[in-house]
Amino acid sequence: MVKKKMYQRIQKLKQRGLSKAQISTELGIDRSTVRKYYNMDSTEYRDYLLKTLEREKTFGRYEKDILEIYALNDCKRLNMAAVYDYLEERYGALPGNEQTLRNYIRHLITKGILVLTNGIRSYSKVGPLPYGKQLQIDFGVHTTKGKLKLYIFAAVLSASRYKYISVQTTPFTTIDVIHHLLDCFDYLGGMPEELVIDQDSILVVSENYGDIIYTKKFSDFIEEMDLNMYVCRKSDPESKGKIENVIKYVKYNFLQVRDFTAVDEAQESLAEWLKRRGNGKISQATKKIPLHEIEEEREYLRPLQNSLFRKNSLLGREVRQVSDKSFIMVDTNEYSVPMRYRNQSIEIYKTEHELFIYDEKSGNEIAHHQITLPSGQRIRDRAHFRNNTIPIEELHEQTLQMHTFGGWKKFVQINLKTYARYTRDQCLFAGKHFAELEDAAIFTMALDYCLENKTISMTELLDTYKYLLEEHKQEEAAIQTIFMGALKAIERNEVKVSKRSVSEYETLIGAAQGGTK
Repeated sequence: MVKKKMYQRIQKLKQRGLSKAQISTELGIDRSTVRKYYNMDSTEYRDYLLKTLEREKTFGRYEKDILEIYALNDCKRLNMAAVYDYLEERYGALPGNEQTLRNYIRHLITKGILVLTNGIRSYSKVGPLPYGKQLQIDFGVHTTKGKLKLYIFAAVLSASRYKYISVQTTPFTTIDVIHHLLDCFDYLGGMPEELVIDQDSILVVSENYGDIIYTKKFSDFIEEMDLNMYVCRKSDPESKGKIENVIKYVKYNFLQVRDFTAVDEAQESLAEWLKRRGNGKISQATKKIPLHEIEEEREYLRPLQNSLFRKNSLLGREVRQVSDKSFIMVDTNEYSVPMRYRNQSIEIYKTEHELFIYDEKSGNEIAHHQITLPSGQRIRDRAHFRNNTIPIEELHEQTLQMHTFGGWKKFVQINLKTYARYTRDQCLFAGKHFAELEDAAIFTMALDYCLENKTISMTELLDTYKYLLEEHKQEEAAIQTIFMGALKAIERNEVKVSKRSVSEYETLIGAAQGGTK
Protein backbone atom coordinates (compact mmCIF):
# COMPACT_ATOMS: atom_id res chain seq x y z
CA MET A 1 0.00 0.00 0.00
CA VAL A 2 1.28 3.44 -0.98
CA LYS A 3 1.04 6.04 1.77
CA LYS A 4 -1.09 9.15 1.30
CA LYS A 5 1.87 11.45 0.66
CA MET A 6 3.17 9.22 -2.11
CA TYR A 7 -0.30 9.03 -3.69
CA GLN A 8 -0.48 12.82 -3.69
CA ARG A 9 2.98 13.11 -5.31
CA ILE A 10 1.93 10.69 -8.07
CA GLN A 11 -1.18 12.77 -8.75
CA LYS A 12 0.78 16.07 -8.83
CA LEU A 13 3.28 14.70 -11.34
CA LYS A 14 0.40 13.38 -13.42
CA GLN A 15 -1.14 16.88 -13.44
CA ARG A 16 2.20 18.23 -14.68
CA GLY A 17 1.84 15.92 -17.67
CA LEU A 18 4.46 13.30 -16.77
CA SER A 19 3.93 9.77 -18.09
CA LYS A 20 3.83 6.67 -15.85
CA ALA A 21 7.41 5.80 -16.83
CA GLN A 22 8.63 9.31 -16.04
CA ILE A 23 6.84 9.32 -12.67
CA SER A 24 8.39 5.92 -11.87
CA THR A 25 11.86 7.31 -12.61
CA GLU A 26 11.23 10.57 -10.78
CA LEU A 27 9.97 8.91 -7.56
CA GLY A 28 12.16 5.81 -7.73
CA ILE A 29 9.25 3.40 -7.36
CA ASP A 30 8.11 0.45 -9.41
CA ARG A 31 6.16 1.23 -12.60
CA SER A 32 3.39 -1.22 -11.64
CA THR A 33 2.86 0.76 -8.41
CA VAL A 34 2.54 4.00 -10.38
CA ARG A 35 0.14 2.28 -12.78
CA LYS A 36 -2.05 1.14 -9.87
CA TYR A 37 -2.51 4.66 -8.41
CA TYR A 38 -2.21 6.75 -11.59
CA ASN A 39 -5.93 6.70 -12.50
CA MET A 40 -7.23 6.40 -8.92
CA ASP A 41 -9.11 9.54 -7.84
CA SER A 42 -9.21 10.71 -4.21
CA THR A 43 -12.53 8.99 -3.46
CA GLU A 44 -11.28 5.67 -4.82
CA TYR A 45 -8.08 6.05 -2.84
CA ARG A 46 -10.04 6.65 0.43
CA ASP A 47 -12.17 3.54 -0.24
CA TYR A 48 -8.99 1.58 -0.94
CA LEU A 49 -7.50 2.76 2.36
CA LEU A 50 -10.59 1.68 4.29
CA LYS A 51 -10.54 -1.78 2.73
CA THR A 52 -6.82 -2.12 3.45
CA LEU A 53 -7.26 -1.08 7.05
CA GLU A 54 -10.06 -3.63 7.43
CA ARG A 55 -7.80 -6.34 6.04
CA GLU A 56 -4.99 -5.25 8.31
CA LYS A 57 -7.25 -5.46 11.33
CA THR A 58 -7.79 -9.16 10.60
CA PHE A 59 -4.17 -9.72 11.68
CA GLY A 60 -4.99 -8.09 15.02
CA ARG A 61 -5.89 -11.50 16.42
CA TYR A 62 -2.23 -12.50 15.93
CA GLU A 63 -0.80 -9.39 17.60
CA LYS A 64 0.34 -11.28 20.70
CA ASP A 65 2.18 -13.89 18.60
CA ILE A 66 3.77 -11.25 16.40
CA LEU A 67 5.04 -9.22 19.34
CA GLU A 68 6.36 -12.39 21.00
CA ILE A 69 8.27 -13.36 17.86
CA TYR A 70 9.92 -9.96 17.63
CA ALA A 71 10.67 -9.88 21.36
CA LEU A 72 12.40 -13.27 21.23
CA ASN A 73 14.48 -12.00 18.31
CA ASP A 74 15.46 -8.84 20.20
CA CYS A 75 13.08 -6.69 18.13
CA LYS A 76 15.36 -7.11 15.15
CA ARG A 77 13.92 -6.43 11.67
CA LEU A 78 12.78 -9.85 10.38
CA ASN A 79 12.13 -11.32 6.97
CA MET A 80 8.37 -10.93 6.47
CA ALA A 81 8.11 -14.28 4.70
CA ALA A 82 9.56 -15.96 7.80
CA VAL A 83 6.97 -14.31 10.08
CA TYR A 84 4.17 -15.17 7.66
CA ASP A 85 5.34 -18.81 7.40
CA TYR A 86 5.39 -19.10 11.18
CA LEU A 87 1.80 -17.85 11.56
CA GLU A 88 0.60 -19.96 8.63
CA GLU A 89 2.20 -23.10 10.02
CA ARG A 90 0.68 -22.47 13.43
CA TYR A 91 -2.84 -21.33 12.45
CA GLY A 92 -3.35 -22.61 8.92
CA ALA A 93 -4.77 -20.33 6.18
CA LEU A 94 -4.34 -16.63 6.99
CA PRO A 95 -6.81 -13.84 6.14
CA GLY A 96 -4.34 -11.88 4.05
CA ASN A 97 -1.08 -12.12 2.13
CA GLU A 98 2.45 -11.11 3.11
CA GLN A 99 1.88 -7.52 2.02
CA THR A 100 -1.16 -7.29 4.30
CA LEU A 101 0.91 -8.60 7.20
CA ARG A 102 3.64 -6.10 6.36
CA ASN A 103 1.09 -3.28 6.47
CA TYR A 104 -0.19 -4.47 9.85
CA ILE A 105 3.32 -4.64 11.33
CA ARG A 106 3.98 -1.17 9.95
CA HIS A 107 0.79 -0.07 11.78
CA LEU A 108 2.15 -1.57 15.05
CA ILE A 109 5.41 0.31 14.55
CA THR A 110 3.62 3.59 13.77
CA LYS A 111 1.50 3.29 16.91
CA GLY A 112 4.60 2.56 19.00
CA ILE A 113 3.32 -0.89 19.94
CA LEU A 114 6.33 -2.50 18.26
CA VAL A 115 9.71 -0.76 18.50
CA LEU A 116 12.44 -2.17 16.26
CA THR A 117 16.09 -1.88 17.16
CA ASN A 118 19.09 -1.72 14.86
CA GLY A 119 21.55 -2.22 17.70
CA ILE A 120 23.76 -5.24 18.39
CA ARG A 121 21.75 -8.32 19.08
CA SER A 122 21.90 -9.66 22.63
CA TYR A 123 21.72 -13.44 22.50
CA SER A 124 20.05 -15.70 24.99
CA LYS A 125 20.19 -19.48 25.14
CA VAL A 126 17.14 -21.46 24.14
CA GLY A 127 15.59 -24.75 25.07
CA PRO A 128 16.56 -27.18 27.82
CA LEU A 129 19.96 -27.87 26.25
CA PRO A 130 22.74 -25.26 26.06
CA TYR A 131 24.38 -24.17 22.84
CA GLY A 132 27.00 -26.54 21.46
CA LYS A 133 25.76 -29.47 23.50
CA GLN A 134 23.88 -31.82 21.17
CA LEU A 135 23.43 -32.78 17.54
CA GLN A 136 20.70 -35.26 16.55
CA ILE A 137 20.92 -37.31 13.33
CA ASP A 138 18.49 -39.60 11.52
CA PHE A 139 17.83 -41.19 8.15
CA GLY A 140 14.93 -41.37 5.71
CA VAL A 141 14.02 -42.62 2.23
CA HIS A 142 11.93 -40.94 -0.48
CA THR A 143 11.16 -41.85 -4.09
CA THR A 144 10.46 -38.92 -6.42
CA LYS A 145 7.79 -38.85 -9.10
CA GLY A 146 10.57 -39.53 -11.58
CA LYS A 147 11.38 -42.77 -9.69
CA LEU A 148 14.64 -41.45 -8.26
CA LYS A 149 15.17 -43.08 -4.87
CA LEU A 150 16.82 -40.72 -2.42
CA TYR A 151 18.34 -41.77 0.91
CA ILE A 152 18.19 -38.83 3.32
CA PHE A 153 20.78 -37.93 5.98
CA ALA A 154 19.51 -35.21 8.35
CA ALA A 155 21.05 -33.49 11.38
CA VAL A 156 19.82 -30.72 13.67
CA LEU A 157 21.41 -28.84 16.56
CA SER A 158 19.09 -29.18 19.55
CA ALA A 159 19.54 -25.60 20.79
CA SER A 160 19.44 -23.39 17.68
CA ARG A 161 17.47 -25.90 15.53
CA TYR A 162 19.97 -25.28 12.72
CA LYS A 163 19.68 -28.11 10.19
CA TYR A 164 21.93 -29.96 7.77
CA ILE A 165 20.49 -32.30 5.14
CA SER A 166 22.12 -34.34 2.39
CA VAL A 167 20.94 -37.06 0.00
CA GLN A 168 22.44 -39.97 -1.93
CA THR A 169 21.08 -42.70 -4.21
CA THR A 170 22.44 -45.78 -2.42
CA PRO A 171 21.71 -47.20 1.06
CA PHE A 172 23.97 -45.80 3.76
CA THR A 173 27.12 -47.57 4.90
CA THR A 174 29.10 -46.68 8.02
CA ILE A 175 31.65 -44.81 5.89
CA ASP A 176 28.85 -42.85 4.17
CA VAL A 177 27.48 -41.74 7.53
CA ILE A 178 30.94 -40.74 8.76
CA HIS A 179 31.53 -38.65 5.62
CA HIS A 180 28.11 -36.98 5.99
CA LEU A 181 28.92 -36.17 9.62
CA LEU A 182 32.24 -34.61 8.64
CA ASP A 183 30.50 -32.51 5.97
CA CYS A 184 27.86 -31.59 8.55
CA PHE A 185 30.52 -30.41 11.03
CA ASP A 186 32.02 -28.24 8.27
CA TYR A 187 28.55 -26.83 7.49
CA LEU A 188 27.91 -26.05 11.16
CA GLY A 189 31.37 -24.56 11.64
CA GLY A 190 32.27 -26.80 14.58
CA MET A 191 31.50 -30.01 16.47
CA PRO A 192 28.99 -30.66 19.26
CA GLU A 193 29.81 -32.40 22.52
CA GLU A 194 27.17 -35.10 22.06
CA LEU A 195 25.69 -37.03 19.15
CA VAL A 196 22.20 -38.53 19.38
CA ILE A 197 21.43 -41.55 17.19
CA ASP A 198 19.05 -44.49 17.33
CA GLN A 199 20.00 -48.17 17.29
CA ASP A 200 20.59 -48.27 13.56
CA SER A 201 22.49 -51.30 12.27
CA ILE A 202 24.72 -49.00 10.22
CA LEU A 203 26.33 -47.66 13.40
CA VAL A 204 25.34 -49.97 16.26
CA VAL A 205 26.02 -53.70 16.33
CA SER A 206 24.02 -54.51 19.44
CA GLU A 207 22.93 -53.41 22.90
CA ASN A 208 23.74 -55.58 25.89
CA TYR A 209 21.77 -54.38 28.92
CA GLY A 210 22.66 -50.77 28.22
CA ASP A 211 26.18 -51.38 26.90
CA ILE A 212 26.21 -50.19 23.28
CA ILE A 213 28.51 -51.99 20.85
CA TYR A 214 29.28 -49.83 17.79
CA THR A 215 30.58 -50.95 14.42
CA LYS A 216 34.39 -50.93 14.31
CA LYS A 217 34.73 -47.95 11.97
CA PHE A 218 32.14 -45.86 13.80
CA SER A 219 33.77 -46.69 17.13
CA ASP A 220 37.11 -45.47 15.74
CA PHE A 221 35.44 -42.30 14.47
CA ILE A 222 33.77 -41.28 17.74
CA GLU A 223 37.01 -41.97 19.61
CA GLU A 224 38.96 -39.88 17.11
CA MET A 225 36.46 -36.99 17.32
CA ASP A 226 36.04 -37.41 21.11
CA LEU A 227 32.23 -37.46 20.80
CA ASN A 228 29.87 -38.38 23.60
CA MET A 229 27.12 -40.70 22.36
CA TYR A 230 23.46 -40.99 23.29
CA VAL A 231 21.76 -43.98 21.66
CA CYS A 232 17.98 -44.07 21.93
CA ARG A 233 15.32 -46.43 20.68
CA LYS A 234 13.77 -45.82 17.29
CA SER A 235 10.82 -43.40 17.10
CA ASP A 236 11.57 -42.06 20.57
CA PRO A 237 10.04 -38.54 20.52
CA GLU A 238 11.35 -37.65 23.95
CA SER A 239 14.97 -38.34 22.98
CA LYS A 240 15.10 -37.41 19.29
CA GLY A 241 11.77 -35.91 18.32
CA LYS A 242 13.54 -32.84 16.93
CA ILE A 243 15.30 -34.78 14.18
CA GLU A 244 12.29 -36.97 13.40
CA ASN A 245 10.32 -33.78 12.77
CA VAL A 246 13.10 -32.63 10.43
CA ILE A 247 12.86 -35.85 8.38
CA LYS A 248 9.09 -35.33 8.04
CA TYR A 249 9.63 -31.68 7.18
CA VAL A 250 12.07 -32.55 4.36
CA LYS A 251 9.79 -35.23 2.94
CA TYR A 252 6.47 -33.36 3.04
CA ASN A 253 7.54 -29.72 2.68
CA PHE A 254 10.39 -30.09 0.20
CA LEU A 255 10.42 -33.43 -1.62
CA GLN A 256 6.68 -34.05 -1.91
CA VAL A 257 6.08 -31.04 -4.17
CA ARG A 258 9.26 -31.38 -6.25
CA ASP A 259 10.51 -33.89 -8.78
CA PHE A 260 14.14 -34.74 -9.47
CA THR A 261 15.82 -37.13 -11.89
CA ALA A 262 19.41 -36.59 -10.69
CA VAL A 263 20.84 -36.54 -7.17
CA ASP A 264 23.04 -33.49 -7.89
CA GLU A 265 19.97 -31.52 -8.92
CA ALA A 266 18.17 -32.58 -5.74
CA GLN A 267 21.14 -31.66 -3.53
CA GLU A 268 21.55 -28.24 -5.11
CA SER A 269 17.85 -27.43 -4.72
CA LEU A 270 17.90 -28.77 -1.16
CA ALA A 271 20.78 -26.45 -0.21
CA GLU A 272 18.83 -23.42 -1.44
CA TRP A 273 15.68 -24.58 0.35
CA LEU A 274 17.61 -25.05 3.59
CA LYS A 275 18.95 -21.53 3.46
CA ARG A 276 15.62 -19.98 2.46
CA ARG A 277 13.14 -22.00 4.49
CA GLY A 278 14.61 -24.93 6.45
CA ASN A 279 16.89 -22.61 8.42
CA GLY A 280 15.47 -19.27 7.28
CA LYS A 281 11.99 -19.49 8.78
CA ILE A 282 11.01 -19.06 12.41
CA SER A 283 11.15 -22.28 14.43
CA GLN A 284 7.85 -23.21 16.06
CA ALA A 285 9.75 -24.52 19.09
CA THR A 286 12.03 -21.54 19.77
CA LYS A 287 10.21 -18.76 17.87
CA LYS A 288 13.64 -17.79 16.55
CA ILE A 289 15.25 -18.09 13.14
CA PRO A 290 17.91 -20.86 13.09
CA LEU A 291 19.91 -18.95 10.47
CA HIS A 292 20.41 -16.20 13.08
CA GLU A 293 20.82 -18.49 16.07
CA ILE A 294 23.66 -20.51 14.52
CA GLU A 295 25.90 -17.43 14.72
CA GLU A 296 25.63 -17.62 18.50
CA GLU A 297 25.82 -21.40 18.76
CA ARG A 298 29.04 -21.52 16.73
CA GLU A 299 30.75 -19.79 19.66
CA TYR A 300 30.00 -22.88 21.78
CA LEU A 301 30.83 -25.62 19.25
CA ARG A 302 34.17 -27.41 19.55
CA PRO A 303 36.79 -26.57 16.88
CA LEU A 304 36.88 -28.62 13.70
CA GLN A 305 39.67 -31.18 13.37
CA ASN A 306 41.02 -33.39 10.64
CA SER A 307 39.92 -37.00 10.47
CA LEU A 308 41.57 -40.15 9.23
CA PHE A 309 38.29 -40.89 7.42
CA ARG A 310 38.64 -37.98 5.03
CA LYS A 311 42.39 -38.00 4.49
CA ASN A 312 41.83 -38.39 0.74
CA SER A 313 39.78 -35.19 0.61
CA LEU A 314 41.44 -31.95 -0.48
CA LEU A 315 39.81 -30.27 2.49
CA GLY A 316 42.24 -29.75 5.36
CA ARG A 317 45.45 -30.29 3.38
CA GLU A 318 48.40 -27.94 3.83
CA VAL A 319 51.36 -27.21 1.55
CA ARG A 320 54.92 -27.85 2.78
CA GLN A 321 58.36 -27.40 1.19
CA VAL A 322 60.68 -30.44 1.21
CA SER A 323 64.29 -29.72 2.25
CA ASP A 324 67.33 -30.71 0.19
CA LYS A 325 67.80 -33.61 2.64
CA SER A 326 64.26 -34.85 1.88
CA PHE A 327 62.54 -33.85 5.15
CA ILE A 328 59.60 -31.61 6.00
CA MET A 329 58.97 -29.75 9.23
CA VAL A 330 55.59 -30.40 10.92
CA ASP A 331 55.08 -28.70 14.26
CA THR A 332 58.45 -29.21 15.99
CA ASN A 333 59.52 -32.46 14.28
CA GLU A 334 61.00 -33.43 10.91
CA TYR A 335 59.51 -36.25 8.81
CA SER A 336 61.11 -37.90 5.80
CA VAL A 337 59.74 -37.76 2.25
CA PRO A 338 60.83 -39.90 -0.75
CA MET A 339 64.05 -38.45 -2.13
CA ARG A 340 62.58 -37.64 -5.54
CA TYR A 341 60.60 -34.82 -3.84
CA ARG A 342 63.65 -32.94 -2.54
CA ASN A 343 63.27 -29.14 -2.82
CA GLN A 344 59.69 -29.53 -4.08
CA SER A 345 56.28 -28.66 -2.66
CA ILE A 346 54.06 -31.41 -1.28
CA GLU A 347 50.75 -31.50 0.64
CA ILE A 348 50.17 -32.87 4.11
CA TYR A 349 47.06 -33.94 6.04
CA LYS A 350 47.53 -34.27 9.80
CA THR A 351 45.25 -35.98 12.30
CA GLU A 352 45.92 -36.26 16.03
CA HIS A 353 48.04 -39.40 15.65
CA GLU A 354 49.01 -39.69 11.96
CA LEU A 355 50.61 -37.65 9.19
CA PHE A 356 49.81 -38.26 5.51
CA ILE A 357 51.93 -36.79 2.72
CA TYR A 358 50.68 -36.29 -0.86
CA ASP A 359 52.04 -35.43 -4.29
CA GLU A 360 50.89 -31.85 -4.89
CA LYS A 361 50.04 -32.41 -8.56
CA SER A 362 48.45 -35.86 -8.61
CA GLY A 363 47.06 -35.78 -5.06
CA ASN A 364 48.29 -39.36 -4.49
CA GLU A 365 49.63 -40.43 -1.10
CA ILE A 366 53.44 -40.75 -1.11
CA ALA A 367 54.28 -41.18 2.58
CA HIS A 368 52.73 -41.90 5.96
CA HIS A 369 54.12 -41.37 9.48
CA GLN A 370 52.90 -41.78 13.04
CA ILE A 371 52.91 -38.42 14.84
CA THR A 372 55.78 -38.25 17.37
CA LEU A 373 55.06 -36.37 20.57
CA PRO A 374 58.56 -35.49 21.83
CA SER A 375 59.70 -32.29 20.09
CA GLY A 376 62.83 -31.87 18.04
CA GLN A 377 62.75 -35.40 16.60
CA ARG A 378 63.73 -36.49 13.08
CA ILE A 379 61.51 -39.35 11.91
CA ARG A 380 63.04 -41.28 9.03
CA ASP A 381 61.53 -43.97 6.80
CA ARG A 382 64.42 -45.91 5.28
CA ALA A 383 62.31 -46.75 2.23
CA HIS A 384 62.38 -43.06 1.29
CA PHE A 385 66.15 -43.25 0.74
CA ARG A 386 66.37 -46.47 -1.26
CA ASN A 387 68.04 -46.64 -4.67
CA ASN A 388 65.18 -47.57 -6.95
CA THR A 389 67.05 -46.91 -10.19
CA ILE A 390 68.54 -50.44 -10.55
CA PRO A 391 66.08 -53.03 -11.95
CA ILE A 392 65.20 -55.90 -9.57
CA GLU A 393 66.63 -58.56 -11.89
CA GLU A 394 69.98 -56.78 -12.12
CA LEU A 395 70.08 -56.24 -8.36
CA HIS A 396 69.32 -59.94 -7.83
CA GLU A 397 72.16 -61.00 -10.11
CA GLN A 398 74.61 -58.60 -8.44
CA THR A 399 73.76 -60.15 -5.07
CA LEU A 400 74.31 -63.71 -6.37
CA GLN A 401 77.72 -62.80 -7.79
CA MET A 402 78.85 -61.08 -4.59
CA HIS A 403 80.59 -64.32 -3.39
CA THR A 404 81.62 -67.50 -5.17
CA PHE A 405 81.20 -70.14 -2.45
CA GLY A 406 78.17 -72.39 -2.87
CA GLY A 407 76.59 -71.71 0.50
CA TRP A 408 76.10 -68.06 -0.43
CA LYS A 409 74.33 -68.72 -3.73
CA LYS A 410 72.06 -71.29 -2.12
CA PHE A 411 71.19 -68.91 0.71
CA VAL A 412 70.44 -66.01 -1.71
CA GLN A 413 68.15 -68.16 -3.87
CA ILE A 414 66.11 -69.34 -0.89
CA ASN A 415 66.08 -65.85 0.65
CA LEU A 416 64.74 -64.13 -2.46
CA LYS A 417 62.11 -66.82 -2.92
CA THR A 418 61.00 -66.47 0.71
CA TYR A 419 61.00 -62.68 0.66
CA ALA A 420 59.82 -62.13 -2.92
CA ARG A 421 57.89 -58.97 -1.99
CA TYR A 422 61.02 -57.49 -0.39
CA THR A 423 63.67 -58.49 -2.96
CA ARG A 424 65.03 -54.97 -3.31
CA ASP A 425 65.28 -54.50 0.47
CA GLN A 426 67.04 -57.83 0.94
CA CYS A 427 69.52 -57.23 -1.89
CA LEU A 428 70.34 -53.71 -0.76
CA PHE A 429 70.86 -54.96 2.80
CA ALA A 430 73.23 -57.69 1.55
CA GLY A 431 75.20 -55.19 -0.53
CA LYS A 432 75.59 -52.91 2.48
CA HIS A 433 76.69 -55.56 5.01
CA PHE A 434 78.24 -58.50 3.10
CA ALA A 435 80.10 -56.98 0.14
CA GLU A 436 83.34 -56.98 2.17
CA LEU A 437 83.84 -59.69 4.78
CA GLU A 438 86.07 -59.49 7.79
CA ASP A 439 86.37 -63.29 8.01
CA ALA A 440 85.16 -65.42 5.08
CA ALA A 441 85.54 -68.67 7.03
CA ILE A 442 83.30 -67.44 9.86
CA PHE A 443 80.81 -66.10 7.31
CA THR A 444 80.68 -69.55 5.70
CA MET A 445 79.95 -71.06 9.12
CA ALA A 446 77.12 -68.50 9.57
CA LEU A 447 75.67 -69.47 6.17
CA ASP A 448 75.73 -73.16 7.09
CA TYR A 449 74.07 -72.47 10.43
CA CYS A 450 71.27 -70.35 8.85
CA LEU A 451 70.60 -72.89 6.09
CA GLU A 452 70.48 -75.71 8.60
CA ASN A 453 68.13 -73.83 10.97
CA LYS A 454 66.07 -72.18 8.17
CA THR A 455 66.71 -68.64 9.35
CA ILE A 456 66.75 -67.20 5.85
CA SER A 457 66.51 -63.40 6.12
CA MET A 458 69.55 -61.20 5.53
CA THR A 459 69.15 -59.62 8.96
CA GLU A 460 69.22 -63.06 10.62
CA LEU A 461 72.34 -63.95 8.64
CA LEU A 462 74.00 -60.73 9.80
CA ASP A 463 73.09 -61.43 13.43
CA THR A 464 74.47 -64.99 13.18
CA TYR A 465 77.67 -63.82 11.47
CA LYS A 466 78.24 -61.13 14.10
CA TYR A 467 77.65 -63.61 16.91
CA LEU A 468 80.06 -66.24 15.52
CA LEU A 469 82.63 -63.58 14.69
CA GLU A 470 82.46 -62.18 18.21
CA GLU A 471 82.70 -65.67 19.70
CA HIS A 472 85.76 -66.43 17.53
CA LYS A 473 87.39 -63.18 18.57
CA GLN A 474 86.80 -63.98 22.24
CA GLU A 475 88.37 -67.44 21.85
CA GLU A 476 91.42 -65.98 20.11
CA ALA A 477 91.71 -63.37 22.81
CA ALA A 478 91.56 -66.06 25.52
CA ILE A 479 94.28 -68.15 23.84
CA GLN A 480 96.39 -65.08 23.34
CA THR A 481 96.03 -64.21 27.01
CA ILE A 482 97.13 -67.68 28.13
CA PHE A 483 100.10 -67.70 25.76
CA MET A 484 101.27 -64.23 26.78
CA GLY A 485 100.96 -65.16 30.46
CA ALA A 486 103.10 -68.26 30.01
CA LEU A 487 105.71 -66.36 28.03
CA LYS A 488 106.06 -63.70 30.70
CA ALA A 489 106.38 -66.36 33.39
CA ILE A 490 109.30 -68.00 31.57
CA GLU A 491 110.96 -64.63 31.15
CA ARG A 492 110.74 -64.07 34.89
CA ASN A 493 112.20 -67.60 35.61
CA GLU A 494 108.96 -68.50 37.30
CA VAL A 495 108.76 -71.81 35.38
CA LYS A 496 110.67 -74.57 37.33
CA VAL A 497 112.07 -77.62 35.45
CA SER A 498 112.36 -80.68 37.72
CA LYS A 499 115.81 -82.43 37.92
CA ARG A 500 116.25 -86.26 38.08
CA SER A 501 119.13 -88.24 39.59
CA VAL A 502 121.63 -90.21 37.38
CA SER A 503 120.36 -93.49 38.80
CA GLU A 504 116.83 -92.74 37.47
CA TYR A 505 118.22 -92.27 33.96
CA GLU A 506 120.28 -95.50 34.24
CA THR A 507 117.23 -97.45 35.30
CA LEU A 508 115.26 -96.07 32.37
CA ILE A 509 118.04 -96.95 29.89
CA GLY A 510 118.33 -100.49 31.29
CA ALA A 511 114.59 -101.00 30.99
CA ALA A 512 114.69 -99.77 27.42
CA GLN A 513 117.50 -102.15 26.52
CA GLY A 514 115.84 -105.04 28.19
CA GLY A 515 112.73 -104.23 26.29
CA THR A 516 114.50 -104.59 22.91
CA LYS A 517 115.65 -108.08 23.54
